[in-house]
Amino acid sequence: MARRRQAVTIKHVAADAGVSLQTVSRVINNEPNVRPEMKARVQASIDKLGYVPSIAAQRMSGSRSYLILAINDRDRTIADWQERQGADWVDQMLLGGMLQCAEHGYRLIFELVDTHSDHIERELTATIAALQPDGLILTPPHSDNPQILAVLERQGIPFARISPSVPGKGISLNMNDEGAAAMATEHLAALGHRRIGFISGPDEYSVSGWRSDGWRGAMEALGLPTEGLFAKGDFSYASGRQAALALLSGEDRATAIVASNDQMALATLEVARERGLAIPAKP
Repeated sequence: MARRRQAVTIKHVAADAGVSLQTVSRVINNEPNVRPEMKARVQASIDKLGYVPSIAAQRMSGSRSYLILAINDRDRTIADWQERQGADWVDQMLLGGMLQCAEHGYRLIFELVDTHSDHIERELTATIAALQPDGLILTPPHSDNPQILAVLERQGIPFARISPSVPGKGISLNMNDEGAAAMATEHLAALGHRRIGFISGPDEYSVSGWRSDGWRGAMEALGLPTEGLFAKGDFSYASGRQAALALLSGEDRATAIVASNDQMALATLEVARERGLAIPAKP
């Protein structure tokens, strides 16, 4: 496996600038007790060598750890998680990953990366250099981002990809999204529903297409109509509400709806309540 450590370290900067490690650390931490000419010399070496400060280097001054710790009640948090009161899938993934990492002596750090940023490679490279992770977990749509995958392959860091739509390196983690959507549709049909609506997620998420295919395939296999029963959402509550309003309007409204995620399902429940519709109820 390729070496995953940063090629340029604080020692290289100190040697190039002809100063001590502590001086480089003080410059990195922007401390006031550094002469301007010394700061300029160290910064010149940093720029020349392309050094990215790591958390370890920033800690050398001893003044700050550069980490924030949030404390929450363990038993209640785990209980709520197991009961899915933390309904958002990110909450579920984070706590599940955190607990699994802890069992093996690791800590999980959550980092936000803008998929549409023009500087995604630079930002990701800087994050890796600063945190020095032993592995990464990619969530959609990052799981299919060729720039991110290329950076990780060059760095030689093991990574897992949640719900990737295309084959590639890394560990692929998939659930049967298409089958789950089909199962939900078949369940509603078994209850007597014939006009079963569907609210999809955004196109940039591969799971959106799989879930839509599951609903559509089940409807066709059951001989049920799909025209006028498909609505686009973006996984947000607001989009779910707008889609539900469309599907529950008119004489030929849907009598049941499959929503692609929890937030849109909650929005659908709210719209149904406002219209005096009981859930669950047979058609």
